[in-house]
Amino acid sequence: MKRIAKFHKVSWDRFLEDWKDVFPDSSTEDIREIYDNLKLPKRATKGSAGYDFFAPNHIILSPGQTIKIPTGIRVEMEPEWVLKCYPRSGLGFKYRLQLNNTVGIIDSDYFYSENEGHIFAKMTNDSNEAKMLRINPGEGFMQGIFVEYGITVDDATDRVRNGGFGSTGV
Repeated sequence: MKRIAKFHKVSWDRFLEDWKDVFPDSSTEDIREIYDNLKLPKRATKGSAGYDFFAPNHIILSPGQTIKIPTGIRVEMEPEWVLKCYPRSGLGFKYRLQLNNTVGIIDSDYFYSENEGHIFAKMTNDSNEAKMLRINPGEGFMQGIFVEYGITVDDATDRVRNGGFGSTGV
């Protein structure tokens, strides 16, 4: 196995700002407790391809409801690799839990962006069976898989990222 990445927590200040942006009624004390209890993603077994991301707080989604989750996690990885994020398989199967962008793509240079490469997940309970989704803090809700990629022989891109979502401007 190639060892090409390392997960980190974002800084306290970054997490506080991003959590308050999504959940403005949260107290600083509650946010600090959430931050202190963040778990870095990990594989469940040595044969697992996916690194499980763990819920930072309670996630309760009615059918058709959407939530944006600041994970508090960033990932440092080698160039020419990407982290692809998906809902955990069981949640997709049981609840039709979907990432709103279908597959989250975390580029290697995102780690160095002005938002520290903070990974967010925007998810929808797309259940057509009226199933309420409940995930407790510390339970896996998303998985990330590292994939090596290539570029075309005539690629001459030299632009540098300086931001988060949509910051490449392409």
